[in-house]
Amino acid sequence: MATNITWHEGLSRKERSDLRKQKGCTVWFTGLSASGKSTIATALEQHLLHLGLQTYRLDGDNVRFGLNKDLGFSPQDRVENIRRIAEVAKLFADSTTITLTSFISPYKADRQVARDLHADTKNTDSPLPFIEVFIDIPVEEAEKRDPKGLYKKARAGEIKEFTGISAPYEAPENAEIHIHSEKTSVEEAVRIITKYLEDNGFLKTG
Repeated sequence: MATNITWHEGLSRKERSDLRKQKGCTVWFTGLSASGKSTIATALEQHLLHLGLQTYRLDGDNVRFGLNKDLGFSPQDRVENIRRIAEVAKLFADSTTITLTSFISPYKADRQVARDLHADTKNTDSPLPFIEVFIDIPVEEAEKRDPKGLYKKARAGEIKEFTGISAPYEAPENAEIHIHSEKTSVEEAVRIITKYLEDNGFLKTG
C-alpha cells in the first residue's frame, strides 16, 4: 500500500445527502447460483428508480468483465473479488446511492470484511449502512432451475470449485433480510426489501 497519499477532505456525507435528498446504503445479496439474486436485485433496482431514487446494481456482468476481469474462481481470487466489490459498493453508498450487489459471496469471512469496511469511519464521518439479503434456496432446487447449465457442468467436472457442488457456501446466520426464493415470488421479495428500506428511512426523497 502506498504511504505517500494524503486524504483530502471534501463534502461531508450529510451535506451530500441533504443536497441529493437521499441516504446511501449497500444492499448485499448473497446466495447460491440460480437462487434468484440477480433477478430480485434487478427488479428492486427498477422499482427504486421508478420511485425516483438513485440506485445502481453491481453484479457479475458489470464487474467480472471489467474491474475484476483478471480474477478467476480460486479461493484467493474469490476473496479479492469480494474485497474489490465491497470497496466499490462503499464508494457508491457514500455518494448517497442505494447500491445493490448481487454475488454468490460464499464465505462468511469475506462478507464480514465487506460489512466491516462499511462500518469503518477512518476517512469518513459516520458508518455506512450494510444490509445483507440472504436469498436462500436448497441446492436441489437451484439445480432444477440452472438457467445457464452451470450445475450440470459442475456435476460433470467441467467447472472446478463450483459453489454448492465442489466448493462450500457458508450461509449467513444473521442476515438483515432472509428470503426463501423457492417459496417467494420476485414481486413479494421486492416488497419485503422495499419495506425494510422504508422502515429504516432510506426511501425518503424530501
